[in-house]
Amino acid sequence: MFSRSTQYLDIYCPSPTTVSFTVNTRPRSTRKEQLLALVRHVLRVILILHVVLVTVAKLGSGTVHDHVQILFRASLIGQGLVRRIAEYTEWWLLVPLGLLIVYLCLRRDYVQESLLVLQGLGIQTSTSSAYYFLPATSTFIPTTQIQDIVIHEAFKGLEVRYYLAVIVENATDVLVVFPSLLPRRELLEQVWRGSRKCLYSGIR
Repeated sequence: MFSRSTQYLDIYCPSPTTVSFTVNTRPRSTRKEQLLALVRHVLRVILILHVVLVTVAKLGSGTVHDHVQILFRASLIGQGLVRRIAEYTEWWLLVPLGLLIVYLCLRRDYVQESLLVLQGLGIQTSTSSAYYFLPATSTFIPTTQIQDIVIHEAFKGLEVRYYLAVIVENATDVLVVFPSLLPRRELLEQVWRGSRKCLYSGIR
């Protein structure tokens, strides 16, 4: 669970009838953070590459090796060590360990959720995928089906949590905006005021 204290709200208004609210847990883009993100991505690529190399070496097919010599040359630990790791690692350990490494490398280390308000058209909510290279999950609701946008409160354990909800006509449940992050009340109030202003009266 991401800490609510590390959530950031970005508001983008490209036109008087369009406004986007994005809440995410990704640190602000400073040079230090950009460098750290680059290092993390490089390490992920390297780990996945070595999982592939060890698996290929474990297969022991000379024909396959001929096609991936360029990958073996890219190995940071050397082709010989890759082959030794493959030789002394049993399949029952190699397969689950390799899958675990790939799984961890492909998981995002942040969550991003957004609300796009289009006056006269409707609203679209979006939640980023938990994995890289997979698209976000989006839901669009036309203006004709939107009855209201409200802030509700609910109990989670002994804690009161606030959430932004869209009341949809003929729907049994409300649509919760930012369902994974459940931002702090002060962030929700900014989104609530801005979204209603755009949806019902435009931004001036």
